[in-house]
Amino acid sequence: MKYSANSVWENKDEYDVAVIGAGHAGCEAALACARLGCRTVMFTVSVDSIALMPCNPNIGGSSKGHLVREVDALGGEMGKVIDRTFIQSKMLNKSKGPAVHSLRAQADKADYSRTMRQVLEEQDLLDIRQMEVTDILTKDRKVTGVQTYSGAVYHCKAVILCTGTYLKARCIYGDVSTYTGPNGLQSADHLTESLKSLGVRMYRFKTGTPARIDRRSIDFSKMEEQKGDEKVVPFSFTTDPADVQIDQVSCWLTYTNEKTHDIIRKNLDRSPLFSGAIEGTGPRYCPSIEDKVVKFPDKERHQVFIEPEGIHTTEMYIGGMSSSLPEDVQYAMYRSVPGLEHAKIVRNAYAIEYDCIDARQLMSTLEFKEIDGLFSGGQFNGSSGYEEAAAQGLIAGINAARKIQGKEGVIIDRSQGYIGVLIDDLVTKENHEPYRMMTSRAEYRLLLRQDNADLRLTKIGYEIGLIDEERYKRLLRKEKMIDEEINRVEHTNIGTSEEIQNLLSSYGSALLNSGTTLAELIRRPELSYGKLASVDINRPDLPWDVSEQVNINIKYDGYIKRQMRQVDQFKKMEKKKIPDDIDYDDIKSLRIEARQKLSQIRPVSIGQASRISGVSPADVSVLLVYLSSR
Repeated sequence: MKYSANSVWENKDEYDVAVIGAGHAGCEAALACARLGCRTVMFTVSVDSIALMPCNPNIGGSSKGHLVREVDALGGEMGKVIDRTFIQSKMLNKSKGPAVHSLRAQADKADYSRTMRQVLEEQDLLDIRQMEVTDILTKDRKVTGVQTYSGAVYHCKAVILCTGTYLKARCIYGDVSTYTGPNGLQSADHLTESLKSLGVRMYRFKTGTPARIDRRSIDFSKMEEQKGDEKVVPFSFTTDPADVQIDQVSCWLTYTNEKTHDIIRKNLDRSPLFSGAIEGTGPRYCPSIEDKVVKFPDKERHQVFIEPEGIHTTEMYIGGMSSSLPEDVQYAMYRSVPGLEHAKIVRNAYAIEYDCIDARQLMSTLEFKEIDGLFSGGQFNGSSGYEEAAAQGLIAGINAARKIQGKEGVIIDRSQGYIGVLIDDLVTKENHEPYRMMTSRAEYRLLLRQDNADLRLTKIGYEIGLIDEERYKRLLRKEKMIDEEINRVEHTNIGTSEEIQNLLSSYGSALLNSGTTLAELIRRPELSYGKLASVDINRPDLPWDVSEQVNINIKYDGYIKRQMRQVDQFKKMEKKKIPDDIDYDDIKSLRIEARQKLSQIRPVSIGQASRISGVSPADVSVLLVYLSSR
């Protein structure tokens, strides 16, 4: 190794699991392992970076809100912590159908990190260690422990890599290049070599963050105020809605203009993004402002969101204007935006490069195919975002614990949750840029709504051991109330009384010529379960979330049933397993590209094989014929 360390010595503490990294993936992984009874140690280059939000000050958003609620339904922690530390909350896409409704909450960054750290510190069977891990120790391709920079060896049965953007990290803006992690924290410079020596394939990815500007230097009168929802919906299914009805802070909206774009265009030669100084591949769906100006030259303006970083700081996040331009250019472009004419930068915008892996080396359990006991989660797997990281960390933690306990791994499939879509995409498809979750990636998104994540996944969390008996019984009571109310509404007849006709008229709904059922009225686009309350004299007093499920399940009944039939077909393909010992070179009818891709990824089922880029429907048919002949 190319570093100086003390002589190797053995730490006598014996652990089941070592988690490397304390970001959103590491926190969920460590908590899951400890809560499932495994003695766990979590390593971090700085305890001050636990649950750090180095970029945007929010949790959730389009599709990402789905992930947070699924993490919560399985027994994770992110939803609970954001419910305790948010300063503004919004349900996005409310003008559209329920499949794309997504919660998004502005966080008090410092409070979120502090609260999550407290949860970790109070967790039994979990130790936190501030130290850089430099080596993964193995014997016969099986994990035996880790070695730290100080030379200490920690023996363990499984390791979970959750290094985020810290591995060989480099922060860049203009000509300034520093080998640090996000926010100027220490990078982890040595683990990459150990992983490469184990045969792990690595990528070099990039992400970026905008400047933070002093609130006192902003003229909000030139911006549009963005307020939170009047009625806040919590992220966690365990949070009492009454506890999250708080006074919320405002965010603000402004726009770039032609002057901003002209400043950027004139200085593109000074941008490391365009000069070749940045090697890593950046995220397609979260581009820098330079990228936007170059790729959308006809667009006259771009949205800029001004978001508070917390209650006890004057720092404001300039969403939509991440950049790696030099400091003087940053000042010029930010000050060209209405309301930012006198902006004072607290922290410069920068790009960050880091090492990550080709996630196709992983099984769907997030364990490496070729290294027994080595798991991986979060941005290190080539994804982006706090929420994607937390979801992977939770699954990696669950499966590391179950492996140690001799239990079968847990796999959430594409029909069960966004978590399943996320992981399946990562381990199956080629991703040459940071992967971002989107609702359009989920084929069964009408079934995988954020509002029903508990109904889909809490039973699995209970079977795993992360959901307690009381919460599980609450879920069963909720299911019973929903089923009983749907049945009642389907069989409740409504006549043509004056009261009913007046109600229909008030909503612009066609009047009745004959009797019908409540359910048929609910299915009308302009009506809902809630709007019909006054003419439903036998309606029981139900919790709001039960009423919500009744309304959605009745209103979208036909679409839901159609998607469930599609899921049945999907399940059939997933059940057609492919033997581990299959030699694709023996299947001469397969195209060469298909043989290569199938040999590399080693899909476990026909369903997974069909999702590999480079494997055509014809190749799948050949594979099915071959398997039937075996």
